[in-house]
Amino acid sequence: MRRTIFEAEHDVFRESVRRFLEAEALPYQEEWEAQGQTARSFWEKAADHGFVGFEAPECHGGLGLEDFRFNAILSEEAMYVGVSSDSFQLQNDCVLSYLLHLGTDEQKNRLLPGFTAGKVLGALGMTEPGTGSDLRGIQSRAEERPDGWLLNGAKTFITSGIQADFVIVVAKTGGERDPDALSLLIVEDGAEGFSKGRKLDKIGHRGQDTAELFFDDVFVPESNLLGRVGGGLDHLRAELPRERLGVAVGAVAASEAALKLTIEYVKDRRAFGRPVGSFQASRFELAKLWTEVAAARSYLDSAIVAQAGKELGAEEAAGLKAHTTELHWRVVDRCLQLHGGYGYMEEYDIARRWRDARVLRIYGGTTEIMWDIVGRAIQS
Repeated sequence: MRRTIFEAEHDVFRESVRRFLEAEALPYQEEWEAQGQTARSFWEKAADHGFVGFEAPECHGGLGLEDFRFNAILSEEAMYVGVSSDSFQLQNDCVLSYLLHLGTDEQKNRLLPGFTAGKVLGALGMTEPGTGSDLRGIQSRAEERPDGWLLNGAKTFITSGIQADFVIVVAKTGGERDPDALSLLIVEDGAEGFSKGRKLDKIGHRGQDTAELFFDDVFVPESNLLGRVGGGLDHLRAELPRERLGVAVGAVAASEAALKLTIEYVKDRRAFGRPVGSFQASRFELAKLWTEVAAARSYLDSAIVAQAGKELGAEEAAGLKAHTTELHWRVVDRCLQLHGGYGYMEEYDIARRWRDARVLRIYGGTTEIMWDIVGRAIQS
């Protein structure tokens, strides 16, 4: 599909990313899925190539590349090659963004050098056992103490929670005047009272750890407040569009990859003496899916440009996330169907892509929440 949003330096970056992933990620996918997490050494190798924290300024070990098109390329290539891009999205699109936009100089000096070197990994602690997309329903609470807060609560479904060296935790910090006020607190691994539960057994994305986290009277020093006290909801609203755009980038690229796999498969697979792809039903099915993905790509590329210019709106990102992830699920499900019985076999790449696809409609905000955001925006 012809694209016009990239320039020569983006093309060079894309080639470098693909070579790296083919050499340092793809051969280890089965091993990482069996272990339930990506090897820590991978992040140091990725950082050596400039693929981790590249938006950070050079003084903190980054490259100063504040252009979301580079982020998009990294996620796209991971999907094309066939490795999970979620970890890159989490570290580069989410964790780093919070640190750069909200962190104090002291926090940046303390965390970013290790982060950009691939030696320090972060995570976001939003979802709770009884609270998903409804951030106002968060029950974790941090009570003010001299020089900090005392944090109690639990989080679940936390991506990279087991390996994370620090977690940006969303907790209530309001008093009687504003009991629902949220704040963002940096909780570092090893803090007294902070424990990591079991590594959750997921349907897909098995090469990436997902964890339960528990906070039992964890003292969080004042220096670990990220942003302003009580400003958590505003901070999240400012950062979530970028996160949702990252999910959409992965969804469209994964759709394209699934279609490519399937088109090649139906050319060779024969039924009733003919290639499966020669049947009109198969041709029409693939033609419709290809056209829908091409239309979504156009929508997505306009949003990537908007984000690069810091102009992406919350409702645009929400609608894009909902549309592309729902489309991705339809695409990969139909692609598996066109593989027939072989599509259900783990040895075929389409099976893993089908497993990995399902969660995209949930994380970053469920489809239903995304439509609600769009619906309220267009009626305001």
